[in-house]
Amino acid sequence: MDTKAVFAALYSVCEENATFFSGGAKGTQGDAARRLVDTMNLIKEHARSLEPVISGFASVYHHFDFDPHIPANGYRSLVKVVRCCILHIIHKGRYITANRRSIFFRVAHNAGEMEAYCSALCQLRALLYLAQRMLHDNSSGNLFFQDESGLSESFVREYSSMHKGCFYGRCLGFQFTPSIRPCLQTIAIGLVAFGENYKRHQSGLVEAGGIAPYGVAASSLFTSGKYAIDPELRGAEFERITQNLDVHFWKSFWNITETELPSSLASMTSTQVKVNRPLSVPPLPFDLPLAANPSASVTISPPSAHIGTAPVQMRLISYDLREGQDSETLLALSRSEGGSISLSLGLKAKRLPPSPCLLVHFHGGGFVAQTSKSHEPYLKGWSQDLGVPILSIDYSLAPEAPFPRALEECFYSYCWALRNHHLLGWTGEKVCLAGDSAGGNLCLTMSMRAAAFGVRMPDGIMAAYPATLLTAYASPSRLLSLMDPLLPLSVLSRCLSAYAGDEPQTEKQVEKASTLSLVRRDTALMLRDIRQGASNWIHSLLDHNRAPASPSTAAEAPPGATDAVRKSISEASISSPHADPPVASKPSEFPTRKLSVKSQTCQDMGSHSSSTLHSAPLLSDRTPEDVNFFICKDPHPSMSSDLSSVAIPPPAGEEGSELGHPREFPLGFEPLRSEQLAEMKLHSSPVVKDPYCSPLLAPDSMLTGLPPVHIVACALDPMLDDSVMFAKRLRNLDRPVTLCVVDDLPHGFLSLSQLSKETREAANVCAERIRAVFTQKDTPPEPRKHRKLERTDRGVSASSGEGASLFAGPIEEEEQDVGRGVKIADGEDLATVAAQNSTDAGGIGA
Repeated sequence: MDTKAVFAALYSVCEENATFFSGGAKGTQGDAARRLVDTMNLIKEHARSLEPVISGFASVYHHFDFDPHIPANGYRSLVKVVRCCILHIIHKGRYITANRRSIFFRVAHNAGEMEAYCSALCQLRALLYLAQRMLHDNSSGNLFFQDESGLSESFVREYSSMHKGCFYGRCLGFQFTPSIRPCLQTIAIGLVAFGENYKRHQSGLVEAGGIAPYGVAASSLFTSGKYAIDPELRGAEFERITQNLDVHFWKSFWNITETELPSSLASMTSTQVKVNRPLSVPPLPFDLPLAANPSASVTISPPSAHIGTAPVQMRLISYDLREGQDSETLLALSRSEGGSISLSLGLKAKRLPPSPCLLVHFHGGGFVAQTSKSHEPYLKGWSQDLGVPILSIDYSLAPEAPFPRALEECFYSYCWALRNHHLLGWTGEKVCLAGDSAGGNLCLTMSMRAAAFGVRMPDGIMAAYPATLLTAYASPSRLLSLMDPLLPLSVLSRCLSAYAGDEPQTEKQVEKASTLSLVRRDTALMLRDIRQGASNWIHSLLDHNRAPASPSTAAEAPPGATDAVRKSISEASISSPHADPPVASKPSEFPTRKLSVKSQTCQDMGSHSSSTLHSAPLLSDRTPEDVNFFICKDPHPSMSSDLSSVAIPPPAGEEGSELGHPREFPLGFEPLRSEQLAEMKLHSSPVVKDPYCSPLLAPDSMLTGLPPVHIVACALDPMLDDSVMFAKRLRNLDRPVTLCVVDDLPHGFLSLSQLSKETREAANVCAERIRAVFTQKDTPPEPRKHRKLERTDRGVSASSGEGASLFAGPIEEEEQDVGRGVKIADGEDLATVAAQNSTDAGGIGA
């Protein structure tokens, strides 16, 4: 992209409109016209400060790429978002220029639009200042600032006070592809309406035993209209909710997709499969042969951390009915979900022979929400496209079952599948792990645990936008959490705190219900019938004498909530004869990793007891150097010179201040501040630094045992740097790894795969990576190309004609010619479906 041309176009359109409306031309409307003039002038002021910063970043951000063919890192993403905001302003400014003389032109409305994008540009300017600080404080070519104090603390403090509502109102989703924005707007409207009614029901229904999420959702339908009409109100309410509501609210909201009506709609529109059976596996120990010595075995004990031993829940999905999937043994493990469809056999459905491949899937949801049911639509499609059965694990969720419970259940389920492959319609030949977000984390950590136990490793891993670092370390991509509608930093922090065991298990009890609350309670109880279907729900509104149906508990509740302080190690895990033996910690060898009692359950994951005398490396045997994930400690002199030209130190006189709150921005500039501060705290729990919690912090000895890893990341995802840095670590260890980056899509695109062409194509990219594991292909087949997915590794440089013919930003087609004869396109910003590194190609599928 020609930066000078873009900024010249911005100055021109702002100057022209400011001159027109300040001159009292026809059609101006007093105060609205003055607002528009002031906004245009303020945009020019921000742009003059941003132009040299953007040019500076464009000259250095290639130092942080995975490789030259995969231009992706947090610095690039920040610059891309700023450019996208500027292009939107230019597009809107030209619309004003073309229509300002029309009798239908609304000055007040357009002034509001420009004010919203001006506010967004101001906040983005602040983020770029923080990114420059990162270049200064962490200028060795690494994307993370490996310390929770200093710069990381400053970032959290600034996030808690900076205004964010502008990104959730008129500007919502401006950085993403246009086809996904209506979906994001619908989610945002539903979220704020749900949040408003959630608090009301919470205060009025405590003594009535609470209310199911679908009751709150039903009530939200009546209040969502005002948020659709008034984007400023929506933005302010969105900011309030994301900053102040606890993890239990997010569990309730995200689990709406688990309720009967939404899940039924998703099921009807998704691929129809022959087998969709939820299973409940009893928690019994069993033996599994060792990979290195099949004549020896190791005992796999059932999960026991935090909540004791309990059946492990999973779901078997298969497009075709295969041998063993209708066996009496498997039927005995089936569990009911309250629905009528679990196995669709039809009239004597034909049984196919077992598949040579199995996909084991771990769902996302921030470790706190959702089950395999929410992820059924794309899993069914994968089962059909790949022709393999899929076993999706419904691991226990935080805060009721924090780390390492989910990891224990995923490992136990994987080992159970290896031992009982004949029940799953699988020959036992090839197995691939797949997961998104939190599930991607579990794919990596579960494989590390399998390597420690010495059992058979999966043939490959497909991790979509995985969370590989659960600490509060600052990185440029994590700055995007200020504006991300699906992954705000405050929400992410609460989820990670819950997984680490720092969040309360139950919601706080609220005050006694008022008369108005009782009225709300009666209304909400009546709306519970929505779970019976839309027609029954409407009928219940018309018939006040009808007794409300009592809701069934489709989601499994943890046994016995208690107010007592929870133990990180359950008594069952301590007393069980099958539990792994504890490993004595040596704090003197780990000055940076002093494990509290909460992580003692994880220390044994590096070793285990068995009658075969098999042993794995102990966690306490590692040195501090092993767990340092920095890649480049001695940068090239030319690189240091490039970075120093862009990086900025803390403001003069403030550097090194520990007690006070130093000024983070240059004199003369201050970002917009929020009226209410977010309830944010730095995560200092040592649990999140455990390698089985944050695989990016794992020592080299634990990562060298991983199978081929295929990472699919999003360029605009706050967790992009997690993927880039983890891929770099594996490549430096000569492990086979591929990194694929899709552009203009949000975190969690797999759950949105039915909503747009771009998300479907990105889901197909994930499926092709899985297919590559099963077929042992060195390079996944070329996916169908479209405007948002384009390979950059086929000999086409970033500046080639073919690359320049595609416009990368999520702007409408008419916005491409913003430079008055200069074509605005940037090959570096193209959506990339990255190829695997040529040096690692031979290892995939070997």
